[in-house]
Amino acid sequence: MHQSVRAASADEMPILDLTALNNGGDLKPIAEKMRHACVTTGFLYVANHGIPESVVSGVFDATRRYFDLPIEQRMPHRMDEKYRRGFMPQGINQHPGFAPDLKESYEIGVDLPLTDPDVAADLALHGPNRWPADCPWLRQASETYFEEAQALGRRLLKVCAVSLDMPEDYFLQFCTKPMVQMRLFHYPPQEPMSDEKAFGVAPHTDYGMITLLLQDPIGGLELKKRDGEWVSAPYVPGTLVINIGDLFQRWTNDIYTSNQHRVVNRTGKERYSIPMFFNLDYRTLISCLPTCQSADNPPKYQPITSGDYLLSRFRDVQKYRVAAA
Repeated sequence: MHQSVRAASADEMPILDLTALNNGGDLKPIAEKMRHACVTTGFLYVANHGIPESVVSGVFDATRRYFDLPIEQRMPHRMDEKYRRGFMPQGINQHPGFAPDLKESYEIGVDLPLTDPDVAADLALHGPNRWPADCPWLRQASETYFEEAQALGRRLLKVCAVSLDMPEDYFLQFCTKPMVQMRLFHYPPQEPMSDEKAFGVAPHTDYGMITLLLQDPIGGLELKKRDGEWVSAPYVPGTLVINIGDLFQRWTNDIYTSNQHRVVNRTGKERYSIPMFFNLDYRTLISCLPTCQSADNPPKYQPITSGDYLLSRFRDVQKYRVAAA
C-alpha cells in the first residue's frame, strides 16, 4: 500500500511567472529562479505561460472523451512500431523492478510527411502522426494544444540558456526539427491495497531535455528529493509543471538534476495528464557546456547525439522494438 506524502514547499517547487518572457522583458530574474530549481529538485511550476485556457480545456475534454470510448474501438488505433504514434494500451510501459504502469496513452509528435528526407531515410521517431478517422475532434484539440505547448517550450529554452550563462538563443539553434513528443495520459483509479510495486507511473527520471506537464485537479505527481524524501506536486490552477531530463543533466555536467518522480492515483477517480517531452534535433551533439566545466570539474560524459541517447533509453522500458536510426 502506498503511503501519502506531504506537498512540496514553495522552495522545493517554485512558481515562475513567465510574464517577462512572453513580453520580451529581462530574463535574468526568471533564469535565476529556474537555476535554483534545476540545481535542487529539477522541478518547478510556470504561471502566465501564454497558453489560452480554452486550448487547455479543449485538449482535456478531448482526452477524456477519447478514453471513454470502448477499448475495442481504440485498439485499431494502436501505436505503430516505426513512428511511435497512436494508442498505447495499459501494460506496455514497465520500468525495471516494478509492475507495468497503470495507465494508457495516445501519443503524437512533430507531424512530418512521408516525403520528408529524414522520414524517407527511416530516421527513428520521425514520421507522420496517426489520427483515428472516427475521432476528428481528438486531432483538432490535440494539434491546437501541441502547437501552443511547443511554442512555450521554445520560449523556455531561452530561460534555460540564460540560467547557464549561455547566449539566449543557444539551445534554439538545435530546434530545426526537434524530437517533440506529447502523450495524452489516462490513469484509472488505483486500488488502495494495490501492490507496492504498482504505480500509475513507476519511479523514473525523464530521458530528454525538458518536460512540460499539464495535469488535472486530481494530482498524483510525486518527486523524490535529493535527500530521499518523496513530496507531492499538487495541482496549481493556471500552471504547468516543468522538469528537466537526464540528457539536460548530462549536458550540464550534473550541475542540474533530473530527479526521480512517479504517479500514484489514490483518489478513486479518473486522472488525466498531458506531458510534452521537448527534445532537440536528433543529431544534436550533447557535449558538456563550456559554462559547466572547469579544471576542478572536467566533463564527466562522452559526447552523444540526442537521438541515439533517447533511443537507448526507450528500449529499456517499452515492450516493443523502436526502429534503429
